[in-house]
Amino acid sequence: MELVTAHPSGGYILEELRVGMAAEKIIHVTEQRIQLFAEASDDFNPVHLDEAYAAKTAYRGRIAHGLLSASFGSAVVGTILPGAGAIYLSQTLGFHLPVRIGDDVVVRISVVSVDPDTARVELACEGFVDGKMIMDGMALVRVPRRRRPAKD
Repeated sequence: MELVTAHPSGGYILEELRVGMAAEKIIHVTEQRIQLFAEASDDFNPVHLDEAYAAKTAYRGRIAHGLLSASFGSAVVGTILPGAGAIYLSQTLGFHLPVRIGDDVVVRISVVSVDPDTARVELACEGFVDGKMIMDGMALVRVPRRRRPAKD
């Protein structure tokens, strides 16, 4: 695994991507993130928003929306690897452990395959809290073959 940072141009193009490249980002889960995600998604399930309700569930307290945690992968795909210009085509997800307010989610995206004919890249997507996998999946994204010229 070769950890990379964001490309100086904002995004890697197809010819720069190699199997084994990876990027990570740490995202802190806050009350505000959960509230904003509930509003953006229209998912007001009380297990995410109501401590009294959530305390009576198997989770023994509030948990973040699974898709909020999954969206952290989009932050890496859209800003680091491949970065600007990458377009999601599909995503699979598996959720393994709940995420709670105060958790730091480490999201890792790794290049699994590069198809030069279709300009598609397969990415392994993983999320961890305290070293434990909380989610994983595979994404298929289309990436640019060349950079846009700078605007004057």
